[in-house]
Amino acid sequence: MNDRQLLDGQGIAPKKSLGQNFLHDPHTLEKIVALAELPTGATVLEIGPGTGNLTRALARAAARVIAVEVDDRLIPLLHDAFADQPHIEIVHGDILTLDLAARLGDAPYTLVANLPYYITSAILRHIFEEMPRPQRIVVTVQREVAERLVAAPGEMSLLAISVQFYGQPRIALRLSAGAFWPRPDVDSAVVRIDVYERPPVDVPDEKLFFRVVRAGFGQKRKQLRNAISAGLGLDKAAADALLWAAGIDPQRRAETLSLEEWAALARAVAGMRG
Repeated sequence: MNDRQLLDGQGIAPKKSLGQNFLHDPHTLEKIVALAELPTGATVLEIGPGTGNLTRALARAAARVIAVEVDDRLIPLLHDAFADQPHIEIVHGDILTLDLAARLGDAPYTLVANLPYYITSAILRHIFEEMPRPQRIVVTVQREVAERLVAAPGEMSLLAISVQFYGQPRIALRLSAGAFWPRPDVDSAVVRIDVYERPPVDVPDEKLFFRVVRAGFGQKRKQLRNAISAGLGLDKAAADALLWAAGIDPQRRAETLSLEEWAALARAVAGMRG
């Protein structure tokens, strides 16, 4: 029985508001699990299991799967599908408000998910900001978002900095819209992020680092002197001094800075305050 037949039988229609496009291609599902390189005894967090296609593939490879689904209509289907597999835990809830530490404890885990396009950025930020963080992330996202995640200086964004601060992303698979039902209007990609044990750059404080980055990207396409001045509440002379102290030309724009340059700027801000 395919996804359409399963949901039609229950009188359930996919919700666009939840970004429900179910990945059903079996070869792609197996490739995603292989990309996760799950160790023996692995714990996996899955976000948005939907009808359980990826969950079934994960169930064959992991010792424990925690599948978090926000759509209450799908919870009975998931419970029925995995009733005889006690290592699969179906959780009805919103990943953005879920207490991950309470669910996972201190156990290392891997995040594997087909993420709803409309909330991808928020989910990744939440996962990185919460503790414990995953050891590895393998997620299906909109192809445009995947390309933003792996961007280099010149095309950087707040999202790229937020991800690359915590891990090394790479595009592992490119997927056509036909791998999903309902068929989305855009193509997708599978991104693997190997999470660092510690950030690759030296920053005085993570919160300060991201405050500086958000300030820099707060006025798109503006010169950094203007964005930093507005975002940190400084006059332009002070913003210029900070940027020069970090070795950054105040006329550059945020998308051109590397991770190390943002770290240098955060250190300069910390030095000014100290």
